[in-house]
Amino acid sequence: MAFPKWVSLIFIAIVIMPLPISSNQSLSPEEELAQIPVLFLEYAKRQDLFDRMVSIRRKIHENPELCYEELETSKLIRAELDRLGIHYKYPLAETGVVGFVGTGGPPFVAIRADMDALAMQEIVEWEHKSKIPGKMHGCGHDAHVAMLLGAASILQEHRHQLQGTVVLVFQPAEEGCAGAKKMLEEGALEHVSAIFALHVAGEHPIGSVASRPGPILAASGFFEAVISGKGGHAAIPQHTIDPILAASNVIVSLQHLVSREADPLDSQVVTVGKFQGGGAFNVIPDSVTIGGTFRAFSKESFVQLRQRIKEVITGQASVQRCNATVLFNEIEKPFYPVTVNDKDLHDFFGKVAGDLLGPRNVFEKQPLMGAEDFSFYQEVIPGYFFFLGMKNDSQGQYKPGHSPDFRVNEDVLPYGAAFHASLATRYLLENQPKSTSMSDQKKKSTSTKGNFHDEL
Repeated sequence: MAFPKWVSLIFIAIVIMPLPISSNQSLSPEEELAQIPVLFLEYAKRQDLFDRMVSIRRKIHENPELCYEELETSKLIRAELDRLGIHYKYPLAETGVVGFVGTGGPPFVAIRADMDALAMQEIVEWEHKSKIPGKMHGCGHDAHVAMLLGAASILQEHRHQLQGTVVLVFQPAEEGCAGAKKMLEEGALEHVSAIFALHVAGEHPIGSVASRPGPILAASGFFEAVISGKGGHAAIPQHTIDPILAASNVIVSLQHLVSREADPLDSQVVTVGKFQGGGAFNVIPDSVTIGGTFRAFSKESFVQLRQRIKEVITGQASVQRCNATVLFNEIEKPFYPVTVNDKDLHDFFGKVAGDLLGPRNVFEKQPLMGAEDFSFYQEVIPGYFFFLGMKNDSQGQYKPGHSPDFRVNEDVLPYGAAFHASLATRYLLENQPKSTSMSDQKKKSTSTKGNFHDEL
């Protein structure tokens, strides 16, 4: 790709800032672009910035907050943005924060971190263990916030070289409560043309990333069913209508939806994870409640699966003389769409990742049946989601997310900060309006100064 002369001029200008970008006249514009991720990573590894990210991450980890309860986490984020002199909007989606770095004008690119914790007890014994019983950052969102704040520090220190505006999205309620959907509805991505997000991954080595174009995470939904019969003494079942037997047949039949109705090449999952009914060994209860999740990699398969789940539950319950009420509870637990990475952004990501880590450390990720509400953003604008490796064999095995013994390798924090800052900076440079000159950008920067305010 050939870049116009103004790109080289930008890089020459950057040398006067705290992070020097090479102004070697022998370098082509492409080679100068390639220097950004390398130098941002060096910057992110500075002891002062690294220590600050570690401190932020540990404070959040000690005080985990569930979806839409992230009041203290949000307060910490706002305090850090205030310290950096970054303007922001608050609140969005109850506890969300959106910061702005750069000219205040187009183009706009967003980088996102999720803030919420999980409802489970941490069993990892360390100095900064969760102080809240039954709550834990078991998916790395504390690290995600710390890395985005690290990127904010890098970007703010070099804000005068940003050719557009970076939108910092601190989002609540990713874990099943669709905080992204609410952030969108409240205008978090106004004017934004692309968005990036990362997730720490203990299965990939530190200093590596993994992703893919197209579908990478599945669409997800939840269901719950109450199967009602007629209770009675277990010794005389002929006088009862047994909802436990009916529920058992329902569960077996639900498994046939994937094994016998789905195309084997079209990955789908139906899992029943909840079964509640009865409280005594010798009593048949009046009703049983079951619940679970269903996943698919296409909208059509997802809709079909939803319909068949309802039909199977009501039909099988009827065979056993029971009644069934099926709830999908889409208001409280909205369905998550398929997470689909934009193909053009995949090519762009590959270039940045290769420059930052070396091409050998950029891996293709096989699709996962997990889900992410980042997909709501991708339904509106091009988006890209990737996994950031943190495995270090010398530190023992890293358990997967949503495990009570999940832990984060804090050495990953500079990599995440550098990725966020590099993707945003490079995106702005490579997506300038064709008719916009550098002088126009300077005027835009002056005219938009002060457009953003601290709180709504």
